[in-house]
Amino acid sequence: MNWEDECYLLSKRKFRENANIINVFTLNKGRVPGIVYGGTSRKIRNYLQISNKLHIINSSKNNSQIGYFKTELIEAVSPNYFDDKYKTTALTSLCSLLNSLLPEFQPNVSIYKSFEKFINILKLDNWIIPYIYLEINLIKELGYDSNLNSYAINQNVPSESKKIIIDGYTYDVPIYLINEKIPNKITNELIKKSLFFTRNIMLNKFFIPNNITLPKSRIILENYYN
Repeated sequence: MNWEDECYLLSKRKFRENANIINVFTLNKGRVPGIVYGGTSRKIRNYLQISNKLHIINSSKNNSQIGYFKTELIEAVSPNYFDDKYKTTALTSLCSLLNSLLPEFQPNVSIYKSFEKFINILKLDNWIIPYIYLEINLIKELGYDSNLNSYAINQNVPSESKKIIIDGYTYDVPIYLINEKIPNKITNELIKKSLFFTRNIMLNKFFIPNNITLPKSRIILENYYN
């Protein structure tokens, strides 16, 4: 099968002497693995950076066989944040989550557009709150809706939290996530609590049941807000 698409690079690993196996998140095909010959050359490896936007041409016999990619750079994303460990880790975390949780060859335009929107938001100072909402949206798009709005309460202290039980699990959920009202002051404690909530949802609903490991970059991102 031959096709071409735009995509974002989610992961890469060396394959043989001069090639890489990469996973990309495409607009029309979803997550797709492929082999890039010459991927270790200086020209190609310089832009095969996690989260960079690429144009790929795929050649394969069928969907059950890994294809061969020809790649071109559309937009360099990751180099913009090499000097910011928070934003770099957030990009790596998000790409790793998508690589772990998205099924192969199942397009999800909504997640793709959300990811693309977040890349633009990452330029702003308050990017971490959209990141948290993106994780919540990812959880929903993958088939699990925690229905937080059903726990809405009349409380004007969005920086506080409430313990709620969802499907037998107890979670300490920041009130702003329940009432969908972002507080004026965003503290490290609030960010940490928010990331802890979304992480536990993902663990209980996706990672543990499927015996897969939460990406290390996601843990690192959370630990930055201790």
